[in-house]
Amino acid sequence: MGVEGRDKAKALEAGASALSGQLGRTVQRLRKAYNLSLSDLSEQSGVAKSIISQIERNETNPTLATIWRLAQALDVSIDKVLQGAEDEPFVEKTSRTDMPMLLSDDGRCRLAIIGWIKTVDWLQWYDFHAEPGGVLESDAHQRGSIECLSVLDGELEVSVGGRLEHARAGDTLRYRCDRPHVIRNTGSTPAHATMVCILKAAVMD
Repeated sequence: MGVEGRDKAKALEAGASALSGQLGRTVQRLRKAYNLSLSDLSEQSGVAKSIISQIERNETNPTLATIWRLAQALDVSIDKVLQGAEDEPFVEKTSRTDMPMLLSDDGRCRLAIIGWIKTVDWLQWYDFHAEPGGVLESDAHQRGSIECLSVLDGELEVSVGGRLEHARAGDTLRYRCDRPHVIRNTGSTPAHATMVCILKAAVMD
């Protein structure tokens, strides 16, 4: 590794350390503010007591899923948990097993949350899989919200506001999702797509 590579590695390591340090201090401060013991927070978040202790002592770099569970248990946004660390450089990796998973009512559609939880209030990003015949029904989002569905494999149909539109691999559908909408796999093979939902968008006429 050259000098430039070593400098970059040191910068990333320093950034990760700063992020971890900020996180540990914030989690501990919020936990004490709510008068919670490590055991209390562990029970409410589903995160092991030993892991929380390591986070507070800055002895581990938690996954995004772990941070999300702690934020939910502490009743704060992920922005609050990570506040003050935005300017530090860092590289973040999430494995498939750490991604929160949502299922449709019929159990045939799966959405892995792959977007950054820090942006969930205005930008949501999912990895979408649907078995043949799978149906995902969604309620209306905020006024002006837009959803973008890019089909990677298979065939999907979107129904919104009484209008139907089909898309195959390579196609992208963009539609208002501030009204009930439905995604169906109308093909005979599994479908795979990426879904991006932009919330709080400018109101459309």
